[in-house]
Amino acid sequence: MRPAHDIDAVILMATMLSSKRRPAELVEIVAAADIVQGFVPFADKLGSAIERLSSAGLIYASEAGYALTPVAEAMLAKLPKKAVTEDLLIAIHHDIAAYKPKEACTPILLSEEELDSAIRTHKASRKSTGKNLLMPKPKPDRHFKVEGRWRRAQTKR
Repeated sequence: MRPAHDIDAVILMATMLSSKRRPAELVEIVAAADIVQGFVPFADKLGSAIERLSSAGLIYASEAGYALTPVAEAMLAKLPKKAVTEDLLIAIHHDIAAYKPKEACTPILLSEEELDSAIRTHKASRKSTGKNLLMPKPKPDRHFKVEGRWRRAQTKR
């Protein structure tokens, strides 16, 4: 087994979430990582995770952005559909640790300026009033409605 860091599972899951239809930009990966773990990762941790995942052959870069390789897609396709995020991250972490790349791939090296710019852009977009589709939907307020009870009209005496 090769060593796998916790942030590797988060970044792989964030890349999966943000590159469903097209390759994702770095800002979209940062936004998805914020949703997955609840906070934005540090720039150095983000850069090292992308470098490790790309050198293992799980993430590749194109002109349009970053996407999963077919090996990573197959790895994530076998995960349970109805599982809690923490359980998914644990399963991804074990899969990354057990994965042995067949050939060496070129790592994606990102500069500190690129990483800091992506993180700053995401933090600025969180504060804007526009609709961010990557943010989770708010839960409905259920305090006013008691489950299982019906309102009955008061009987007159």
